[in-house]
Amino acid sequence: MKKIAIIGGGIIGLTLANYLDLKQYSVTVYDNPIGQATKASAGIISPWLSKRRNKKWYQLAKDGAAFYPKLVQDFALPHSVYQQTGTLILRKDRELVSLLDLAEERKQTAPEIGTVQLLSAEEVKAKLPLLSASPAVFITGGGKLDGASYLATLRQRALSRNITLKTEQVHISQVQNQWRVHSKEQIESFDTIALCAGPGLSDLLKPLGLTTDIRPQKGQLLAFETPYKNSGSWPVAMLDGESDLIPFGHGQILVGATHENDGGFDLTPTPEAFTHLQQKTGPFLEDSNFFEQYPVSYRVGTRAYTSDFAPFFNCLPNNPTAVVASGLGSSGLTTGPYIGFLLAQYFNEERNDWMEYQKPIDCYVSK
Repeated sequence: MKKIAIIGGGIIGLTLANYLDLKQYSVTVYDNPIGQATKASAGIISPWLSKRRNKKWYQLAKDGAAFYPKLVQDFALPHSVYQQTGTLILRKDRELVSLLDLAEERKQTAPEIGTVQLLSAEEVKAKLPLLSASPAVFITGGGKLDGASYLATLRQRALSRNITLKTEQVHISQVQNQWRVHSKEQIESFDTIALCAGPGLSDLLKPLGLTTDIRPQKGQLLAFETPYKNSGSWPVAMLDGESDLIPFGHGQILVGATHENDGGFDLTPTPEAFTHLQQKTGPFLEDSNFFEQYPVSYRVGTRAYTSDFAPFFNCLPNNPTAVVASGLGSSGLTTGPYIGFLLAQYFNEERNDWMEYQKPIDCYVSK
């Protein structure tokens, strides 16, 4: 049996661990939860109407969204973790018709979009009462994922499968054909390794003489506790701007998220984030006092971005015993589980056809 180390217990690392064939591998996951993006996140699984021009990214995001029904079935994810409630996309009136046309066009290759409708302001309010009167495009295929609940579910599943989980910072080295993971207390040897440490990937690879195209980006979400107890069935809303409205069960309403390039690994909640999200979201809400009247908490994490805003996952150059994955950015909840699954297929010797989703690895990792 081979020994594999997974460095990073986020959305890629834990998905990979839970899809590995335990008849072939003894699995150890090393997790440094400080700053982890998934633990602080909750988001919309609805990539189909993105205007991003990167066709490889869209293929990955589209296939990542299409993967969710399998993910839900394989891991028995409850509605508190993932739920398909549809997506409202709010835009200026003149943009809605072109958005509707785009949805119908993309549905040809992505039937997961579901039913596409142009809703009146009254129909929108009936679906999501928090919104002020505004028409929107509605697609039934959109869903929402609670990142922290997803990780908690997968950690429990990993433990039940006798996967070893360790919470500590580590560094790595390679001696001949063995990978070594160095912690404060010991050095362990492994046959293969998966480096899924998000923005921490750069520091892991530096001792190997490798440079990584990764930068950290701070993200803050606001979580409001409201009296709307039927909110779990409400759709998510992608607002016209840089803000999303994500209703979860028992009245929890999430608003976010910020994209702070100068925030780095600082996890301090800031009043500036509150003000920014209030300015972006407030005009779309029926209740002008929404931000002031309900208890609020912050979720703060650090995303990993590449210079072209595209994820990468592949073997290290000329080294099939090590894979790396990072750069998910703000689409991590959509693409992360699928990337973890694809990496597991590689280790399980099932497939390795990743190039339709990304540039060559040496665009991101080089000597």
